[in-house]
Amino acid sequence: MLREVFPTVDVSEADGCAAGADMHELSFDLIFLDWNMPGIQGELALDAIKLAFPPCPVVVMSGEEDASVIRSAIARGAAGYVPKAAKPEVMLGALQLILAGGVYLPPQVLGASQGAADTPARPPSPLSELTDRQLEVLRRALKGTPNKLIARELAISEGTVKSHLSSAFRALDVRNRTEALYSAAKLGLRL
Repeated sequence: MLREVFPTVDVSEADGCAAGADMHELSFDLIFLDWNMPGIQGELALDAIKLAFPPCPVVVMSGEEDASVIRSAIARGAAGYVPKAAKPEVMLGALQLILAGGVYLPPQVLGASQGAADTPARPPSPLSELTDRQLEVLRRALKGTPNKLIARELAISEGTVKSHLSSAFRALDVRNRTEALYSAAKLGLRL
């Protein structure tokens, strides 16, 4: 699919995690990792690839669509999780988002929220502490929009964007966009 959409793209393949990690001297823009490949797999494979290629975003692709597996991959540093059943246009959109610095989660994780019967009483959402503008900046950031572009789109300074994100991260008790995306998904924030 990559070669069809991007004819000039260079693609290297490895038949397992160990072979992929052995390619650590090469430079990549993006790494795809099959969650259930032969040999080392799952969280251990993701950890090994992240260690071998620290600056490179890693996208997990898998037939596994369990929300807890997806959350685990994101919590361990995956830049996205794309189910193998995803349509090509969804896959392409996810890759564009990730290459722009965003994090992609499939809809079943973003839409997953517990019902009232699951939890007797919920404390107020940390999102309720945020102003409308802070929520707007947070939503754009979680979609992968760079700070500079958010500032331009909302006609505010980049410093104001950073300030709003800092307030949002503090309210969510997170340190970065990846943790914020996971936390916001758990809280049911619609992007």
